[in-house]
Amino acid sequence: MAKTDLNLMVIFDAIMRERSVSIAAEVLNQTQPSVSKAINRMRHQWQDPLFVKKGRGVEPTPFAITLWNNISEPLAHIERQLSQPKFDPNKTPSTLRVALTDGMTHIFWPHIRSIIESKANAIDLHAVPFKGDGESLLLSASADLVFDYYEDKHPHILSEQLFYNHFTCVMSNQHPLAYQPLELENFISCEHLLVSLSGDASGLVDQALTAQGLTRRVAMTVNSFSGALELISQSNLICVIPQRILRSSSLKKKLVEKPIPITVPPVPISIAWHKRRSNHPPLMWLIVEIRHWLDSQKR
Repeated sequence: MAKTDLNLMVIFDAIMRERSVSIAAEVLNQTQPSVSKAINRMRHQWQDPLFVKKGRGVEPTPFAITLWNNISEPLAHIERQLSQPKFDPNKTPSTLRVALTDGMTHIFWPHIRSIIESKANAIDLHAVPFKGDGESLLLSASADLVFDYYEDKHPHILSEQLFYNHFTCVMSNQHPLAYQPLELENFISCEHLLVSLSGDASGLVDQALTAQGLTRRVAMTVNSFSGALELISQSNLICVIPQRILRSSSLKKKLVEKPIPITVPPVPISIAWHKRRSNHPPLMWLIVEIRHWLDSQKR
């Protein structure tokens, strides 16, 4: 290996990180056939199969794992030394794709847009539809960041829990129960609206009711929180929804909030990103801004 092409080392490192030839090709901005040809050259030169197909990805051989353990850190050091000048969010054009629900978009987007306008004019921020599929979005590089519910534990994904979404019950201020205590009997007899990202007509409330041998009627479902609040304000449906989303809505004056007469556990909200993006300055900038925003909400 005295005359090994260093480009092969770079391609080898990308495949080891991604465990996927197609994703490695995307990261390297190369075609999949060109990466496959590079693998054949590696196999011939290093006299080892290196990778075997596993599902949609590849699994490294023992030789490949040993080799990578020896070269990954030196390659990372070289990359750091040759990296571009310091990232400036006002001058370095960047596009970040963030997976989140419309509810989180409603809460977060106005704040981050004001930050971009004041000190990060070079950054474009694109929302990616989120249906609870954060892991697959990150692994496929369809999103740079998940900012919503994420509790998976994939070894290639980093995550940080930020806060809990606590739930409340909401109804129109014209609802027959709007100015009465909401007892459990009345709660389960109402017609309910469910925000379902997956399309299933069952959620956390139904799980809590089932544990007590109870059920409710989910009369309608929607797949957006903004749509739910609009519908609630014009109907006799009731809905269990995150407090943060309700309290940031312009419709809240038309709505009445009531405690849920059954225990519904809060949902953790996190940010999550793939390890391959851990040294990506625009993404790290965004993560810091999200943390600052949350800190400012606590004051």
